[in-house]
Amino acid sequence: QVQLVESGGGLVQAGGSLRPSCAVAGRTFADYAVGWFRQAPGQEREFVAAISGSGGSTTYADSVKGRFTLSRDNAKNTVYLQLHSLKPEDTALYSCAADSRYGYLTSAARTAGRYDSWGQGTQVTVSS
Repeated sequence: QVQLVESGGGLVQAGGSLRPSCAVAGRTFADYAVGWFRQAPGQEREFVAAISGSGGSTTYADSVKGRFTLSRDNAKNTVYLQLHSLKPEDTALYSCAADSRYGYLTSAARTAGRYDSWGQGTQVTVSS
């Protein structure tokens, strides 16, 4: 397992932008695929986006495609989730997770069970 720490959430008006980040402690960070999930109060956790260890492959939920961009800087052991055109329905606790077994995106990359290490999350709140 690895340790993940999210930051960069906050309160923003609809249409605004935020860039949460996920710092990962681990000597082989580039070997880990990383995913982001979100959970709003009273709702189930849902997949947002995932990125391969090299950063060469990404996948997004349909609800965020075209608005969110996932990237990583392996020299800084950090993954960035750029959020644009935010909507009130994007309000949730955003958590990152690492898959230490595979560096590429598997068919299960959108499934929470694929990931074996999780951060505590960062709150994103979008006001209307």
